[in-house]
Order: sequence, then C-alpha cells, then structure tokens
Amino acid sequence: MTLVDKTRVNRMRKILFAIFIMFSAGLPLRAAEVLVAAASDLGFAVKDIITDFERTTGNKVRLSLGSSGTFEAQITNGAPFDVFLSADTAYPQELQKKGLVEPNTLFVYGVGRLVVWVPKNSPIDVEKLGIQGLLDPSVRKIAIANPQHAPYGRAALSSLQHFGVYERIKSKLVLGENISQAAQFVQSGAAQVGIIALSIALSDSMRAAGKYWQIPLDTYPHMDQAGVILKQARQAAHLDAARAFTAALQSPKGRAVLERYGFSQP
Repeated sequence: MTLVDKTRVNRMRKILFAIFIMFSAGLPLRAAEVLVAAASDLGFAVKDIITDFERTTGNKVRLSLGSSGTFEAQITNGAPFDVFLSADTAYPQELQKKGLVEPNTLFVYGVGRLVVWVPKNSPIDVEKLGIQGLLDPSVRKIAIANPQHAPYGRAALSSLQHFGVYERIKSKLVLGENISQAAQFVQSGAAQVGIIALSIALSDSMRAAGKYWQIPLDTYPHMDQAGVILKQARQAAHLDAARAFTAALQSPKGRAVLERYGFSQP
C-alpha cells in the first residue's frame, strides 16, 4: 500500500469514527436550526428547555418572544417560523383553519395563571389584600398586557370585571405589548402594580424584586396554552428538528421545567 493510499485509509477511518461517535451520542448527523415563536410568558421556562434540547440533540433553536396575537398575524403573512407556542389555544387553531399547520401537531403544553405583582418596597400588602390592593391610593398605574392581542391581557380584564373593580381602575391601566413588557413596567417603577403571568413572577429576577398574590382560577377563562408545528418547517427541511423540539417540550423533563415555572398540566 502506498503512502497516499495509507493516508486515504486513515482519513476514512477518522470519518467513520466521527460518525460512530455521533450515533452513540444520539446526535443528528445533520443539525438543524428550529425557528420558534413563543408567547412571552414562556420566556424563562422555554430557555431552560432549549438549553437542554440543544445540548442533547445538536440542533439549534432561534427563539422569538412576543404576544400570541402578533405572532399569529405574522405567521399568517408568511413569517418563517417552524414552531408556534401560544398563550392560548385559539390562535393555533386559527392557523390550523388557514392550512398553515402540519396535520395532527397541535398540543396543549400547560395551563397559565395570573398574579397581582408589586415591588418589595411597595406599601401594598398584596398577599393580604389581593385584588383590593389595586384600589390603594398609592396606585397611579396598573400594568397589564394589551388585551387586543395578548391572552393574558384578556384574562386580566375578565378577572377585574369578576371582582367588580374594573370601572374604578380602568383609567389607571397601562398596556404592555405583551405580558413580559407589562412585568417590565411594574418592575421598573413605571407602574405600581402589575397583573402578570405566574411564570414570570416565579423567575429569579422577579422573585427577588417583588411579591405577589395568585388570582383565583375561577375568576378568568381557563388558560390552556397550545403549540403547533407549522408547515414552514417542512418547506425549510426543519420538520424532524421541529418534531424533536416539541417532543422535548412534552417530555417528563420538559413538563417538570414548565411546572417549576407555574404551568400546571392540562
């Protein structure tokens, strides 16, 4: 065997060994990037899931966070997302009706919850007063998500109406583009109180900065939150990676992360 032949054989052995290692580790031979549009209440939980998913599969995730209604409109108009994780079931179902969803991929990943959140230095004893804390004279602004395109905003309005305080505080409402921005308003001091997602209140930064009261579930519509794989994933050859990502979200490990951030299971 000539020196050139030996070099070729050694190179081929190295390639075959690399392929063997990839199979042994359970990594795909061809990693893909999954484009995920997720409701902003998922921000902390989904990032934990993504970190583990990327480490164990070799695939990458490009995450966009925002309001569910805005994403639904963008996807309808051709935005190239592979997976959509909504804060409700209505927006994914609407995309399904429009023929933009891979068949049989809609799933409910968790149930969202609302809280009244105030900074730690607030004079309002929110844990004792609950929703009545919104009526405190020190409250000038109350942050909620925009109900026109954010399910958490609509849920907040329903709860305010249920408790009979909406008319008394409606002039004080400031609307965040999404539930994450509503949380930022109250955390920064632009509002004195926020009605935000439990999943955000349970994050390290919000837990350290404030205190909250959980709003009873029977005061607003049940918040099943659903995801879908979009047909764009097939067109972009990301379908296998998108399926793997949604499977990771629904796996015992993924569900444990969601539960840690306050999402109860459907």
